[in-house]
Amino acid sequence: MAESVGVKDLKVVEGVTCPFCGVTCDDLVVHVEDGKIKEVKNACVLGKDTFMHHLEGWATPRIHGKPATVDQCIDAAAEILAKAKYPLIYGLDSTELHAQRKSIELADLIGANIDHTSSVCHAPSLQAVQTVGISSCTVGEVKNRADLVIFWGCNPAEAHPRHPSRYSVTAKGLFTPRGKRDRMVIHVDVRPTPTARMADAFIQIKPNSDYEVFSALRALLKGHELDQTEVGGVAIDEWKTLLEKMKSSKFGILYWGMGLTMTRGKYLNIVALLTLTQELNRYTKFQAAPMRGHGNVVGMAQVLTWQTGYPFAVNLSRGYPRFNPGEYSVADLLAHGEVDAALIIAADAIGNFPAKMAEHLRSIPMIAVDPKESETTKVATVVIPSAQAGIAAGGMAYRMDHIPLVMKKVVDSPYPSDREVLERIIAKVAAIKTGGNGAHR
Repeated sequence: MAESVGVKDLKVVEGVTCPFCGVTCDDLVVHVEDGKIKEVKNACVLGKDTFMHHLEGWATPRIHGKPATVDQCIDAAAEILAKAKYPLIYGLDSTELHAQRKSIELADLIGANIDHTSSVCHAPSLQAVQTVGISSCTVGEVKNRADLVIFWGCNPAEAHPRHPSRYSVTAKGLFTPRGKRDRMVIHVDVRPTPTARMADAFIQIKPNSDYEVFSALRALLKGHELDQTEVGGVAIDEWKTLLEKMKSSKFGILYWGMGLTMTRGKYLNIVALLTLTQELNRYTKFQAAPMRGHGNVVGMAQVLTWQTGYPFAVNLSRGYPRFNPGEYSVADLLAHGEVDAALIIAADAIGNFPAKMAEHLRSIPMIAVDPKESETTKVATVVIPSAQAGIAAGGMAYRMDHIPLVMKKVVDSPYPSDREVLERIIAKVAAIKTGGNGAHR
């Protein structure tokens, strides 16, 4: 709760959840003076910059590059979406749960394809979990119990700076009272990263060899001897040593990143990884978890699954949800030039997609809903600024371990929240589709 601390127009908001990355640290303390953020405590450098510089680079409402009011932009967006025959709704991982739910409601109303940024990062992880399941846990259990932590194809030291200190490396827990001295940390990747420097051991493997390595570890776990002297550029004896450490740990966790999901093998890499960790539970307690990127990336997959049964790449054009990665995924829809209008929310599609995909987005009516200017807002047909979730708009978010957390509003914004923008677009589209009198045309 915000508390006055004796000076007018000064407040301190405690227990703030950071919206930047999937760790979603919920212990930030934000000092606000005269409606502006003056200090942020407990945040990493990435989280601190998110709060301290949230006023910089604000987007402005406009239509075809010309200034407009938010109301005019919402009207224009509704017209575009109501007339579209095969629209796309994309983004949504940097906003809050209520906005995500509204985006699905809108997609249902207009028969859209709906996808989010997981589609181009951790979608293979979601597919693998659907295929074989997952033995996982909360970050709290890692902090309190894990005596072996393996980071595979990820770099938390730079991408998730507080994960090591709060949960996985130096964090002190009930059964790990000495923190780092009570656990072993191993980093596996194709090249050394800052994470390797904080690990007890670093194993460098050949690019695109992950599936082969996990398969070899599974074979060794089952007692088979391998003919090869090395796998993935690493000696078999070294893999045997790693396997013994995994089997002899009291509580192990393997965290993986896009070094597995976006390389050769993709979801099959994760299937092999998850199967290995499941089989290790015959010997000890062993878990696995993905290192998720955006602040509420897990939330969008959760909400989409609640509402449609599928975690990403959902098509609602027939009035019911269909799921087919490779057909309804954002990359394929844009690469094939299929969609005729797009609503991009809380994401920079143009700035992150390959040239062919970005080219198609530029060629169709595109609506961008975002607090900040981006490569997407620069070329969007309609730009609707919104209050940044977790800073100027409240809501809920899911941490990377699927724990829901409250996102607090700490400052005001002249613009509506993502949820409010979507609610107003839904109302306008519904009115257009019924001719304003409740009867379908």
